[in-house]
Amino acid sequence: MTETSPPPHADLPPLSPTPRSTVKRGAHRAAADRATLYAVLDAGLICHLSTVVDGSPIVLPTGYGRDGDTLYLHGSTGARSLRAAMAGIEVCVAVTLLDGVVYARSVFHHSMNYRSAVVHGTATQITDPEEKLRGLRVLTEHMAPGSWDHARPPSTKELAATAVLALDLAEAAVKTRDGAPGDDEEDVVANVAWAGVLPIRQVWGDPVSDSDLEQPAHITARAASGAR
Repeated sequence: MTETSPPPHADLPPLSPTPRSTVKRGAHRAAADRATLYAVLDAGLICHLSTVVDGSPIVLPTGYGRDGDTLYLHGSTGARSLRAAMAGIEVCVAVTLLDGVVYARSVFHHSMNYRSAVVHGTATQITDPEEKLRGLRVLTEHMAPGSWDHARPPSTKELAATAVLALDLAEAAVKTRDGAPGDDEEDVVANVAWAGVLPIRQVWGDPVSDSDLEQPAHITARAASGAR
């Protein structure tokens, strides 16, 4: 009899929602396992970082990378949102992956298929030089795998201009939707409007070179991988 390996992250503790990370509307779409949280974060490339600066909310897209239960964020040390986060205020980070538009038999039941994660917490500024480089490597390898060992590393001046924040994934919520429309029975019986799902997918295109050097293997492989 062939033994099967346990799924990745099978030994991880489940998510433990707090009042603000508990999914209330559409609670049946909430995921309680940490592996699903990791999968959403690992599949995305851009998150939206939310902070409050001078009494006003600010939501900005930014790159990120995950290492275990830590989410690394980065940006300019001059950015107001990052300065506010470095000062210790609460932040919220959201990642959304759109998988399709759901066309229902009624406008009310139109929807989208998606995977989403929302993380709450207080971010910590990384000041230790080695840890900062490690965080930047995690970020770089998440967004552009193979680049950290291929391209020039950041200079002292560039490091000084870059803020790296670490956000613990202890307080997070995951919500997903997939499948067909959730139409009312009378609309299904009437059958007067088309219903279904129009899938959405992203694919890598052909690399556009800005160099006369041969295309490196990590670029060629990623472009050839097709859908991401």
